[in-house]
Amino acid sequence: MATVNAGILGTGHAYPEGILTNADLEKMVETSDEWITSRTGIKQRRKAAPGEYTSLFAVRAARQAIERARIDPSDIDLLICATVTPDQILPSTGCLIQAELGANNAAAFDLAAACSGFLYGLTLANTMVRCGQSRLALVIGAEVLTQYVDYTDRSTCVIFGDGAGAAILGAVEEGRGILASRIRSDGRFAEQLYAPGGGTRLGTTPETIAQGLHFYKMKGNELFKVAVRSMADVSREVLEEAGVRAEDVALFIPHQANQRITDAVAGKLDVDPERIYSNIAMHGNTSSASIPIALDECVEAGRVKEGDYVLLASFGGGVTWGGVLIRW
Repeated sequence: MATVNAGILGTGHAYPEGILTNADLEKMVETSDEWITSRTGIKQRRKAAPGEYTSLFAVRAARQAIERARIDPSDIDLLICATVTPDQILPSTGCLIQAELGANNAAAFDLAAACSGFLYGLTLANTMVRCGQSRLALVIGAEVLTQYVDYTDRSTCVIFGDGAGAAILGAVEEGRGILASRIRSDGRFAEQLYAPGGGTRLGTTPETIAQGLHFYKMKGNELFKVAVRSMADVSREVLEEAGVRAEDVALFIPHQANQRITDAVAGKLDVDPERIYSNIAMHGNTSSASIPIALDECVEAGRVKEGDYVLLASFGGGVTWGGVLIRW
């Protein structure tokens, strides 16, 4: 069977109405707007209200992407939800989203690759479309990270926010769509960003809850070095595979983890700062939702034009990282 090119047919995003500013955090933990801004670039982040959950935002983002792709939910035959904050342990959040959307013909499941989840999902969906196993795929990155944040730990509570982004993948003309994709991981660095409690190793007990083991733990300095190197390396890999020069990239959307990481990666790649998109000041780090939210904001703002080369790069807990190059 001949392969086809897979590209993005429609995008969408959604996030809570609630906003947690740096000024709000100054009242909750020993920190300041200057400290947060200088170290992360973040000024505010979206925060889900009690009773709001991951699939709620995933469905909103997906509906927008479906509408823009001008398809019916029943046309979707693959649904991937990238998340580390599922609605519940069983069933998958993907199946809950499927039911809410009416995407009854889709194989639905969750994918856990932390902040790289959306690019992992794009890579898998791209392969499925190219080989004919899928005709239309819905890839979602969705998180409610603020439920797992310790608001007494200033090293992590200032970083994370909530939201969801989505994309519909389908066949596109030759020379367009996803030109190259790479995903990587190295579990030796797992404890640089992790939540030790809540799984089968330590479980959920009064003791683990009292110790805050279900909250995210992070070794920021060590993570910074690995993140910059990995994102720069994987970006070079996909550019080289596609035969595209960094100066030809019209838009670079890195995972919105930390503005200093973005700046460092851009410097290593020698990408024009005007071609780099950053929304971390307004959203914080939304993990798997980060790149699809940013991508849809660029689409809405007209920053992505037909024929543009768009480079996506991510890094997250695991550790995981990935790069995707798209010809729009």
